[in-house]
Parts: sequence; C-alpha cells; structure tokens
Amino acid sequence: MTIAISGATGQLGRAALAALAPRSGVIALARDPSRAPQGVEARAFDYAAPDASALKGVDTFVLISSNSFEDRAGDHLRAIEAATTAGVGRIIYTSILKGTDSPLKIAGDHKITERAIRASGLPFTILRNGWYVENFTGSLQGAIAHGAMAGAAGEARFSSAARQDFAEAIAATVGEGHAGQVYELAGDTAHTMGDVAAEVSRITGKTIPYHTLPEADYAAMLAGFGLPPAFAAFLADADVQARSGGLYDDSHTLSRLIGRPTTPMATVVQAALAA
Repeated sequence: MTIAISGATGQLGRAALAALAPRSGVIALARDPSRAPQGVEARAFDYAAPDASALKGVDTFVLISSNSFEDRAGDHLRAIEAATTAGVGRIIYTSILKGTDSPLKIAGDHKITERAIRASGLPFTILRNGWYVENFTGSLQGAIAHGAMAGAAGEARFSSAARQDFAEAIAATVGEGHAGQVYELAGDTAHTMGDVAAEVSRITGKTIPYHTLPEADYAAMLAGFGLPPAFAAFLADADVQARSGGLYDDSHTLSRLIGRPTTPMATVVQAALAA
C-alpha cells in the first residue's frame, strides 16, 4: 500500500510520518521536498498549484488541512481535484471536531472541504480533530512572564489531546476497514483553561490565574501580539463557542483508535515548560 501525506513538513505531518515509520510505501508531500524528513520518499506538492502526478500510484492520500487562512478552502479543493485526477484509492482528511455541525467560525473551510470530498466520489475517511493541547502551550512562557493567562473561554470544557495522539490516529486509519467512516476525535478527559492555569501554577510555583475577557478584547489582544486580525478573531470565537460545547466530546473514539488513553493535558504542559 502506498500512502502519501500532504503538509509533511508541518508539525502534524512530521508526527504522522513518524507514526507510520515502520511501514513501507510512505511518501512525504511538501511544497519544498528538501525539507521533508530524511529516509522517506518526498514529492513536490504545493496546495496553491498541486500537481496530480505527485499522487500517481497512491492508494491512500492523507490530506492534512492547510495552515493558510487566506485561501484554505481553495487549497483543499485543489488538492481534492488533484487526487481525483490521479485516481487515488482513498482520501483521509483532518477536519475539525463536530465537522459540519461545528459552531466555530474557523470550521467554515472544513465544512466546504468535507462536502467537496463527498462530492468527489472518492472513498474517504474523515478525522474530525479536536483542539490540540499544544494550542495552549505556545503562549505559556509569555503568560508566566506577565503573571496571568487570558482568553475568552470562561469555564468552557476543552476535550483536547496531544498532537501525537492525532498523528497516531492517522496511522491507525490508513489500513482497511475505515472507508466511509467519520471519526470525532478528542481527548479522554476534558479540562478548562482554569485547569491549565492551575497546572502551570503548580509547575512554576507561581500563581498564574486565568482571566476571561470579552471576545472583542481578546481578539484585539491577540492582534496586538502580531496575529493576523482575521485569525485572532477566529481564535477568540473558538473560545466563546467552546462555552456551549463546541470543543467538547466524550466519545473516547480517539483512544479506541490509537489503542491507549490520550495524553493528559498536564503531561503536555509539563513537557512544554521543560523544553
């Protein structure tokens, strides 16, 4: 079986390649193949203008969602068209938790992509990934320096999991038996942002509270840190929508797929602060 993974130089792509390392026939697809991990076949594949020939002979095409917020849906539609032209055996797509029912604004591109995959006529598997714990850890050093964490989530419960958990889900679904399946993937144990702040406080020995801001104020704060305003607005909206369950799931589907409990939030926070 030949498996091709797009976005192979990104964080999830690299983790998925590592999870698939024992297998043969794995291809890394990247805009710059020279940046792909060593020891794996690499082919040029640019979401902006994907070459269908890069997917020649591919049985399973793992379409990892684009990190572009300028034309992400367009990136995905072009990749699906290339897959259709190449006649790949199946598409695995990394979508968002709750997919077409997600209330998050950031889910819009995923909804378009899921519909396009179904319309393509190709066999598919949809992996609806929840929030990565790493979404919270990237700003921890700044929060510690300022003595507080901030967001717009209130007491929202996040069923987050480690990026490695989601990478292992990709590896678990490349084989047979998953065609036509839609999996809601999330961490086993939900947490609030207050829980994250409490863990940071425990590790550092400092009192790091979590402050909830109005959505507009949080978006402005993120934009002030240098995030593109549209992306900042998406993140603030995600916090608000999480209050009504937009990022919560208790199905334990992810842990069943990967054959172990998902990585606890505290473990990822500890690793991030130790790095």
